[in-house]
Amino acid sequence: MTHAAARRSIPALRRGWMLFVAVWLVAAVVAALGAGEAARRNAQAELARQAEAAAALHAAVLRSELEKHRSLPLALAGDPDVERLLETPGVAQVERVNHKLEDLARQTRAAAIYAIDAGGRTRAASNWRLPTSFVGADYAFRPYFINAMRNGRAEFFALGTVSGRPGLYLARRVDRADGRPLGVVVVKVEFDALEAEWRASGEPAYVVDPGGVVLITSVPDWRFRTTQPLDERRRRLTLIDQTLRPESLRPLPFATPQGDRPRLVQASVGAGEQRWMHAQVGTATPGWTLHLLSPSRGAIDVAVGAARALAALVVTLIAGLAAVLLRRRQQARARARAEEEARLELERRIDERTRELRDANTALNRQIEERRRAEAARELLRDELVQASKLAALGQIVASVAHEINQPVAAIQTQAETAGVLMDRAEPERARGALARIGDLTQRIGAITQELRVFSRKTDPKIEPVRLEDAIHGALLLTRGRLDEGGIELIRRGDADVKVRADRFRLEQVIVNLVKNAAEALEGRPGARLILAVEHDADRVRLIVADNGPGVPPAVRDQLFTPFVTTRANGLGLGLVICRDIVAGFGGELDLLDSQDGATFAATLRKA
Repeated sequence: MTHAAARRSIPALRRGWMLFVAVWLVAAVVAALGAGEAARRNAQAELARQAEAAAALHAAVLRSELEKHRSLPLALAGDPDVERLLETPGVAQVERVNHKLEDLARQTRAAAIYAIDAGGRTRAASNWRLPTSFVGADYAFRPYFINAMRNGRAEFFALGTVSGRPGLYLARRVDRADGRPLGVVVVKVEFDALEAEWRASGEPAYVVDPGGVVLITSVPDWRFRTTQPLDERRRRLTLIDQTLRPESLRPLPFATPQGDRPRLVQASVGAGEQRWMHAQVGTATPGWTLHLLSPSRGAIDVAVGAARALAALVVTLIAGLAAVLLRRRQQARARARAEEEARLELERRIDERTRELRDANTALNRQIEERRRAEAARELLRDELVQASKLAALGQIVASVAHEINQPVAAIQTQAETAGVLMDRAEPERARGALARIGDLTQRIGAITQELRVFSRKTDPKIEPVRLEDAIHGALLLTRGRLDEGGIELIRRGDADVKVRADRFRLEQVIVNLVKNAAEALEGRPGARLILAVEHDADRVRLIVADNGPGVPPAVRDQLFTPFVTTRANGLGLGLVICRDIVAGFGGELDLLDSQDGATFAATLRKA
């Protein structure tokens, strides 16, 4: 090849490489942007799931706190001492009720409990010893007193006239036997402890009433602020004291997103402004909505940056490989053109090109080895992610069965108190019976915790002959109170005096779960009925649990025994899955039967 031809080929090669570099840069930018956007969506979706789960947990804690205190006014409204105090107040009666309310407030951690006569004057209060005692105060002007006297009950959120502390006032009217109102009992609930727990979690949370006014919050500066400007319509919906100054009801320092889907918001909480994932969920109180801000902590930016870097690296590796191939092609052409040169020059150039190819091959082998190591690291990371997923599932199962332990613990407490009373009455035989039931309930708790260990170790249950009536009796011991409380009629059919192959405590768990599901479905329905029927033939026994509730929606029937599928707003969708696995471990089957009314579950077991 002549020197003139070589000089002419240099600009062409340069233009080719410039085009190659331009294509590589464009491809790298496009890949990085696409990967970054995908990573952003995935990171936001994960933050949204975490925020929804945290909001649901906060709402459950709030619901528990409110339900505990709502039962107090109802119980006190029927207390004979309170009725006598409001009808014919006397010094001895006032002192007795003062001590009773004081003890009750200390045990339930209520801020204040007091009784108001029909004229609006406070006759007894839990804080009667304090300088800020309500005794003798006139509360006839308070909305909760007016509404309770008119409607029988009232709930009102306001600042205390004496303490100046915010709280929820739960009021219930006290009536005589002839229906004449005697007065009102009031329980004030303050949420300082609950707000402190929320504040310690590092996730700002606040609860708003139907008018959009913040009632409970982990950020004190947000209290009585509004999610939107408070017009006349929204002011009529709110539960707070209408006498609050308008400047106290100014909007929150950030725009609260509308709709139920979690969204990112920019807000300043504490030191500096940052992005938060906002989630909201309803509570047991009608119109109350819990809002939660979950910190992003830069997770989205980190995910986007990592995805972009990885995409750019992959494109660069592909471009490098393409460059090597292109370079080899150019070298081949150069060798073809160099054949016109002298043999010595050709041999020299062949040796030079051979060395270059050897170096390129070494570099390529090194890249291949690095890729193999990266692949091995990726496989290890995948195994770790699989194990983490399993542990997360185990945590959800623990959360789903934790409420099963609370019932035996409450029953143990009741039986222990009963045993103490029987011992005081010198009835040792009946006391031993109560203690024996405590032992049974303790074994029940052990069986529930054993279920979690079986799940993690994949162990087989202990199968032995079990009298079906014993298992049904133990289950009803835990659930009968729930049925009575809901006004549910229990109907027993068939002879349960038959032995089956099972583990007694796990069988009780299955029956408890089915009965509780039926009780929840029947809640608030008139004429609620639950049927426990036993059918058996030569070698099989079938336990049927049927109710006359709303039944299972057709859209859920085919996936009812699939994990995390549930028809309840606060359900985890694991109870029926665990029950079916338990029954399958006994060598039986748990199925949902077709029925015209309500839901019917059948557990088929082997006869012993």
